[in-house]
Amino acid sequence: MLMEKIEECREEMITLSDKYDLTSEAVISSSTKLDKLINEYQKYM
Repeated sequence: MLMEKIEECREEMITLSDKYDLTSEAVISSSTKLDKLINEYQKYM
């Protein structure tokens, strides 16, 4: 389940980065969300 969320968030971030600058609020927010999910995954591994 967590891996699915990570993959969905990663895909979202890639899509947003194609539309907006990497420094845009949308891309940064998505990246932060992805970082949190990855950290959560690593905590349990």
